[in-house]
Amino acid sequence: MRQFIRHPSDIPLEYTIGNIVVHEREYLKDVSKGGLCFHSKISLKKGVGIHVKIPICNPVFEVDGVVVWCLKSGKNYDIGVSFGDDKTEFGVRMTEQVCYIEHYKKEMFKKEGRILTGEAAAIEWIEKNASGFPI
Repeated sequence: MRQFIRHPSDIPLEYTIGNIVVHEREYLKDVSKGGLCFHSKISLKKGVGIHVKIPICNPVFEVDGVVVWCLKSGKNYDIGVSFGDDKTEFGVRMTEQVCYIEHYKKEMFKKEGRILTGEAAAIEWIEKNASGFPI
């Protein structure tokens, strides 16, 4: 049974494993207070330290975590990352912001008939609301 509710998302992210920077753009699958899951073209080993960066936010979200699982998903992998106890506040803020962005996507479709990607919705939402949102 899951400890935290997961919130779906398709917001882009970048990550670093040790000294290896992964330059390819990956996308969140979902996020929760305790961690996140993202799609990856490469397999990552459980227990490895990971630095995650979400560059579309201002300031940029950055957090260190640990890979807690890696599952084959078609030709790619789904990677589970735990923030750890000291990163809970970050997880809560990120989860809250992702929820606002997902809500914004739905509202824009309902009100204007626009279908936005997670990235496009995040950029619009941040431009309109970032000054009033504690990051």
